[in-house]
Amino acid sequence: MSENPLHSVSVTGVVVRPADGRVLVIKRSDDGRWVPPGGVLELGETPEECAVREVREETGVEVKPLRLTGVYKNMKLGVVSLAFFCEPVGGQAQASSEAMAVAWMTPSEALSAAPEARGIRITDALSEGGPFVRAHDGTHLCPPHLLVNRDG
Repeated sequence: MSENPLHSVSVTGVVVRPADGRVLVIKRSDDGRWVPPGGVLELGETPEECAVREVREETGVEVKPLRLTGVYKNMKLGVVSLAFFCEPVGGQAQASSEAMAVAWMTPSEALSAAPEARGIRITDALSEGGPFVRAHDGTHLCPPHLLVNRDG
């Protein structure tokens, strides 16, 4: 009998300011990438609680998750991430040990700054429909034809 595959579950908070539509992004301390804030779901918390905690820890901003907007799997690492559209309800944006910089960017600025696999979470959160389900390699989206063995 083979080992069961293990997955890690993460949560991303796509935080959008209602007043101007700007999106909260961080410049990660570990790899310098601009991404929406998020992190690993802990055993004793709901996905929504994780979004609130991770955004607060990484940015100082308090949020209210409003809806699930996407499910994303990193095919290389086995990480499944749930993305939530969130509204800010308090706090002040500031850098942290996990975020060397925090910024409110326009959606187009955020999409230009983020890797495709993270930027799509912003696009999906701002789109009608969903939640969306996507796979990626950590940087780029995987084409759907590469994910399914059509020969059985």
